[in-house]
Amino acid sequence: MASGGKQQFPPQKQGTQPGKEHVMDPNPQFKNPDYKPSNKLQGKVALITGGDSGIGRAVCYLFSQEGATVAFTYVKEQEDKDANDTIQMIKKVKTSDAKDPKALAADLGYDENCKKVVEEVTKAYGRIDILINNAAEQYKAGSVEEIDEPRLERFFRTNIFSHFYMTRHALKHMKEGSSIICTTSVKAYKGHAQLLEYTSTKGAIVAFIRALSLQLVSKGIRVNGVAPGPIWTPLIPASFDEEKITQFGSEVPMQRAGQPYEVAPAYIFLADNAFSSYYTGQVLHPNGGAVVNA
Repeated sequence: MASGGKQQFPPQKQGTQPGKEHVMDPNPQFKNPDYKPSNKLQGKVALITGGDSGIGRAVCYLFSQEGATVAFTYVKEQEDKDANDTIQMIKKVKTSDAKDPKALAADLGYDENCKKVVEEVTKAYGRIDILINNAAEQYKAGSVEEIDEPRLERFFRTNIFSHFYMTRHALKHMKEGSSIICTTSVKAYKGHAQLLEYTSTKGAIVAFIRALSLQLVSKGIRVNGVAPGPIWTPLIPASFDEEKITQFGSEVPMQRAGQPYEVAPAYIFLADNAFSSYYTGQVLHPNGGAVVNA
């Protein structure tokens, strides 16, 4: 376990978002060599937004190991290589009864694009059993005065509007026993002075989870969330300066950043009715020991 002052990662910076996993140093760890799959999601169809890299890639990989047929979204041109890499990784571990995975390019900030994604997935696989709303973007702002209307709208379109749009279209193809899982953040509970828009959207996701779970409980569809702490994903070098990168994750009790594979099992837990049939409206907190109360 790293000490508080020890360098966590080499200095690095990516100038555009979304970030690219294949140029990170070191690459995030999306698979756990000690994990033993046991067909927990056999026969399920999962749609994961932002599944090309980071936590999304780790979830795609783990879901495939567990027998699910996986489709995921990514940003065209900017994430083509990461998306292709993820497809190849999934194909290597998917079970024999799962169908081939799909990577779908889409800007999920717009309703029509979300509708097209859902239509393509259901045309290929017939239904959706698990929807994971995970796509997000993150930028620093020193002051609320820096945040203009176009920037604020862009943030909310990607980070929370997409949850509404994806869910409303996917629900037509979900049935009792299905699960919706949304990625929020520890920032929703603790705040962050330089991530005002990101924190605001992640707080909205927590409220979305709680309200939607009440709306869908009578249909037998569970809605839960995961609120990761500092996890080594492409969002980090694409958001922070090099000095911040070197110490990323050192502020939590474990004094290190987490890896995507350490977060992905939370999604397995919430997706599998055998584990979490009595969970809805809840949020899990893989965050390196930070205590949150909400």
